[in-house]
Amino acid sequence: METTLTIDLLTLFPGMARGYLDESIIGRAIKRGLLTVHARNIRDWAEGKHKITDDRPFGGGAGMVMKPEPLFGAIESLRRAHSQVIYLAPDGEKLTPLLAEDLSRSSHLILLSGHYEGVDQRVRDCLVDREISIGDYVLTNGTVAACVVIDALARYIPGVLGEEKSLTQDSFGGRLLAFPQFTRPAEFRGMRVPEVLLSGNHAEIAAWRLAQRRKKTETRRPDIFHNPSES
Repeated sequence: METTLTIDLLTLFPGMARGYLDESIIGRAIKRGLLTVHARNIRDWAEGKHKITDDRPFGGGAGMVMKPEPLFGAIESLRRAHSQVIYLAPDGEKLTPLLAEDLSRSSHLILLSGHYEGVDQRVRDCLVDREISIGDYVLTNGTVAACVVIDALARYIPGVLGEEKSLTQDSFGGRLLAFPQFTRPAEFRGMRVPEVLLSGNHAEIAAWRLAQRRKKTETRRPDIFHNPSES
């Protein structure tokens, strides 16, 4: 089994994915070989002159549905014994830090980006191992959602972040939102950095930051403050 996580992202818009994944921390991680990502065009598995990947839904209704043939062909050609096939869908389970960390331990993920009104249910029933949503809203396609999943899980791969303790200081680290951050100058337009941060007393700074995190979380996200197991 491979030691480096390999991700095959199936999408109708591979250029959209590459534009995101080639930049910043994720781009550097890929170049360093900490993970491998292939943005693959679903049309490569579509048949016929026009490479059609969608059709009208049975039973009527608005929009188009992605056809099963190219999706079965793509997934079956890429899937291995240890692969996990994930469909990005607004009605999937919520992406959380715990889920992202769990996915980061995988060796091969196939991320299926839905488009139009979604994919033929037979694909979901027969090929998909897990369905994930990045939030309670609908996007024009699932490519952005797939990139969000890759970004979230990559942070848990050793070496991707320059400073590993960022994981615990970020929002949702320890199930709390992030504390306020300040940098130089100490005073700007009459606004001064809290004195505790200038004190050099690391114990007091840690206590202040924890208090700020608790206060922010209780105010902005009472759902996770009172139910931490849900985050």
